[in-house]
Amino acid sequence: MPSSNEKAVAEKLLQAGAVKLSPDAPFTWASGWKSPIYCDNRRVLSFPFIRDFIKSEMCNVIFEQFPDAELLAGVATAGIAWGAMAADQLKLPYIYVRPKPKEHGMGNQIEGFYEKGQKVLVIEDLISTGKSSLQVVDVLKAAEVEVAGMVSIFNYGFNVAVQAFETAGVPYKSLTNYSALINLALEKGTVSRENEALLLQWREDPANWGR
Repeated sequence: MPSSNEKAVAEKLLQAGAVKLSPDAPFTWASGWKSPIYCDNRRVLSFPFIRDFIKSEMCNVIFEQFPDAELLAGVATAGIAWGAMAADQLKLPYIYVRPKPKEHGMGNQIEGFYEKGQKVLVIEDLISTGKSSLQVVDVLKAAEVEVAGMVSIFNYGFNVAVQAFETAGVPYKSLTNYSALINLALEKGTVSRENEALLLQWREDPANWGR
């Protein structure tokens, strides 16, 4: 069962329209996958009280589970704002990581000041397959900082991501996840028991679901 915190965060994401469940009329992702869920946490930034709640939950997780973090690193672009807000509240230094090096000026891929050996915690918006999130970890490791882990707002809970993070040796924590969202939707009656099985099947094999 999801924790009360996971349920509360899922509730706030639904309120902001940041996540939508639609098993009967699936969304199509950029990858071509059919999906019964769409997640866009950028929407939360437009709702001050929900934004503040998510920021506070993120800071609690960082404080409790990654107390040794000396530096926060936001993932461009969706993680930049959340990382900056958390760093501000926790009074920690902050950097962010681009998907690729800048094509002009200093050609930086990591923006901001850091020192080799610092313990850095990565702030991510969403963990899907884990591939893009762990590419950021590789960039930071190449810069010779120590990656303490990763905190994200939402996680689909794909097995491929669980395995990828285990292989990389990177601990991670998400404020809420797909299971918590489905449980909440069942409680609210916005998803039927018949659709529950369909929603859970998607997570087991998202690439072939709905084909």
